[in-house]
Amino acid sequence: MIPQSFVQELLSRVDIVDVIERYVPLKKSGANYFACCPFHGEKSASFSVSPSKQFYHCFGCGVHGSAVGFLMEYSGLGFVDAIKELAAQVGLQVPDDGRSAAPAHDDTSERLYEAMAVAARFYRDQLKPSRPAIDYLKRRGLSGEVAARFGLGYAPDEWQALEKAFPDYQARTLADAGLVIDNEQGRRYDRFRNRIIFPIHDRRGRIIAFGGRVLDKGEPKYLNSPETSLFEKGRELYGLFLAQKAIRDAGFAVVVEGYMDVVALAQFAIENAVATLGTATTPQHIHTLLRQTDRIVFCFDGDAAGRRAAWRALENALESLRDDATLAFLFLPAEHDPDSFVRAEGAEAFRKAALAATPLGSFLIQELSGRHPLDSAEGRAAFVHEAAPLVTRIAAPLLKLQVVKAVAETAGMTQGEVEYAFEQLAASAPRRRGAEAPAPARAAA
Repeated sequence: MIPQSFVQELLSRVDIVDVIERYVPLKKSGANYFACCPFHGEKSASFSVSPSKQFYHCFGCGVHGSAVGFLMEYSGLGFVDAIKELAAQVGLQVPDDGRSAAPAHDDTSERLYEAMAVAARFYRDQLKPSRPAIDYLKRRGLSGEVAARFGLGYAPDEWQALEKAFPDYQARTLADAGLVIDNEQGRRYDRFRNRIIFPIHDRRGRIIAFGGRVLDKGEPKYLNSPETSLFEKGRELYGLFLAQKAIRDAGFAVVVEGYMDVVALAQFAIENAVATLGTATTPQHIHTLLRQTDRIVFCFDGDAAGRRAAWRALENALESLRDDATLAFLFLPAEHDPDSFVRAEGAEAFRKAALAATPLGSFLIQELSGRHPLDSAEGRAAFVHEAAPLVTRIAAPLLKLQVVKAVAETAGMTQGEVEYAFEQLAASAPRRRGAEAPAPARAAA
C-alpha cells in the first residue's frame, strides 16, 4: 500500500504539463494547453491540460484525470508502477506502507532486466561482423537504419556464445531470463543459436524477451523466449513500444502475425504495426491496443490459415468491443503476406487496403453465412444456431443490436424471431460448472 499522503505530495511536486508533454505535443491557448487526444482519433484538439488544476480532460471522449491517471492510461502501467515512474522523475522514494522511508528492495526483476539488456547489446554487436546474417537482412530488403531502430542482432552459431557477454555463465539469472537452457545432463547452452534476434520491449521500452528467426531452412522458423516473470506472450505485442506515436498519428493500429512483417512495413514508413508473439490474439492484446486507438485492423494472409487466425482473433475480441471503437479484418491476396505485399504494391496501396478493411460485424456474418447453405431451412437454422453464442458475447450494445438485425436479414427472419431463438438456445445450452449462460441479445424498444 502506498500512503495517500505520499500520493498527494507527489502530485504537488510534479507538473502535469511537463509529464504529458513528454508524450504528447501541447500548445498553449489561454490558461490551458491543448492537443489532439492521444486516446481516440480526432482531427481537432479537444484534449485540454490545466496547469492550475493539474488535471487533463478530453471534451471528445471524456477521459480525464491526474498525472498518475495519464501514465496509467497512456502507458498501460498499473497504479504502483505509475507512482514509481513519477516519483523517479522528481527524485522521491516511494514508501511501502508509511512505516518505512523506502520499501524493502527486491532486485530480482532488476537483475533480469539487466541480463536482457546485456544480451541485447551482445547480439547487436554480433550482427555487423556476421556476413550470412547481413546478407539475409539485405535479401529481405531491410536497411541498416531500420535494423538499428528495432535493435536487431544475431545469435552466433555456437552452443555457449553468451559466455563472452556474462562473466558468470552459470548464474541462475540467465536461466530465469530464458537466455539459456539446462539439459537433463546438467549441460548449459544458449537458447538462441544462428538466428536473427528481435528484441521484445515492454511498454516502458525495457527488453523483456527475444524472438529469433533462422537464417535459412530449419525448424522452428521462429523461436521465442519462454514465459518468465518479465514476459507473458499473451499480454505483449511486438513493436508496440516503437509504434505508439505512429498509431496515434495514423488513427489506427495494424496487427500482423510476424516480427518480419512489422519490420518490413516500417521499412516502407508504415510504422503503426505490431505483431502477436506466436499466439492467437488475446483479449489482453485487444485491451492494450484500445488504450492506444479506437481502430484496430487485423492483417492476415488470404489463405485458409490466415482466415482461421482471423476467426480466433474475432472470437477473442467479442467481450472487449466498444461502440466507439472499430475492429476490422484485412485479408491479403493468397500469394502475399504483409512483407511481400508492401514490396510489390507499395505503402500507399497497403494503407488504402487497411482503411477499407472489413469491419468485425460484417466479417462475422460473411464467415458464418459462407459455412451454411442459406437456400434451405436447415442451412438457415444452422446459421442462426452458430451465430447465437458469438453474437450474445458482443459487449458493445449498439453493435450487438445491428449484428442481430444482420443475422435476421441473412436468415430471412424477423429481428424478434432471432432474439427469441437466441434466448431459447442460451437457455438450453449445457452450462459448464461455474459458468454463466450467455446473456440474450435484446433490441431497444
